Amino acid sequence: MRGSPEVVVIGAGIVGAACARALAAQGREVLVLDARLGAATDAGMGHLVALDDNPAELALCSYGLRLWHELAPQLDASCAWNRCGTLWMAADDVELAWAHTKAQRLREAGVPCQWLDAKALAEAEPALRPGLVGALRVSGDATVYAPRVAHWLLAQEPRRLQFSQEEVLALPEDGSVRTQLHCYRPLHIVLAAGVHATRLCPELPVVPKKGLLVVTDRYPGHVHHQLVELGYMASAHQRSGASVAVNVQPRPTGQLLIGSTRQYDSQDASVDPALLAQLLRRAISYLPGLAGACALRSWSGLRPATPDGLPLIGRHPQRARLWLAVGHEGHGVTTALSTAEQLAALMAGASPPLKQADYAWRSFNSELDA
Repeated sequence: MRGSPEVVVIGAGIVGAACARALAAQGREVLVLDARLGAATDAGMGHLVALDDNPAELALCSYGLRLWHELAPQLDASCAWNRCGTLWMAADDVELAWAHTKAQRLREAGVPCQWLDAKALAEAEPALRPGLVGALRVSGDATVYAPRVAHWLLAQEPRRLQFSQEEVLALPEDGSVRTQLHCYRPLHIVLAAGVHATRLCPELPVVPKKGLLVVTDRYPGHVHHQLVELGYMASAHQRSGASVAVNVQPRPTGQLLIGSTRQYDSQDASVDPALLAQLLRRAISYLPGLAGACALRSWSGLRPATPDGLPLIGRHPQRARLWLAVGHEGHGVTTALSTAEQLAALMAGASPPLKQADYAWRSFNSELDA
């Protein structure tokens, strides 16, 4: 395969791995190239969450969740599948109204959810502070250990799917893929390299959103669901400055993964101590017991974001062999499988499962749109 793979996938993170597996399952010979081994995937939370900021996002997420539930029985233990569900916490009457609006949108999309009042919430999560109005429980949400899942996906089609830890240096106009070792000439190229995609394709409307995470020592049974404050979505779509919104995940190890922050258009990988302190204070305001917890480490990662918050899936408008699977921001794990199915259908010339106009190249005042 090395001399002439049918498809080269650039990026071995969760999105690239899912696309490679789906294309190999079609019978194509696929080569995955990545020198960093999935940077954003390694740094992220690994949550599978039905996000509903707009109908296209919800469609991609809800379809992705259905595919994850179908795949879950096949995953090995190292993938850390945990159907913990999500509690979207409401702290006041304003957030209560948001919860009911969210519930309506999810139900219309076929995503089951249930309102828990203050008493039911306290019974479900005793570690939460008193005074919360309640929470919307989305029981089908889950978490996985995304780096391990990406490796697992890449191992599922061994006859047709290969991986090489090579850095892609350029995508010339002749349709080749140049690395430090080889020059490949595939029929198709899939760019799924997160924020690093713009180095190879500068016209992409993808910018980094830096995020900060903290993991604690083991506290088994301390938290049962993924806990997210309802202000999370407003934080997620902020376009400047820094923001903090609580997202706490119970890991199968008994550890807690605490997020999340967003810093717009920053590629500095260092941890901001002031923002870290702000994140921890906010998490403790919901879970007072965290004040006595031991934080083992903190780190940052870069989410690849588009101006409208939706990924770009499909053909590049001017490069005949180039296909895009980029710009998933903070929901790349949730939508990896649905992105892969969408892209595989398009490449095969078949009708995609979702309305393609929502994810195709869109006008962001780019010269390519002229």
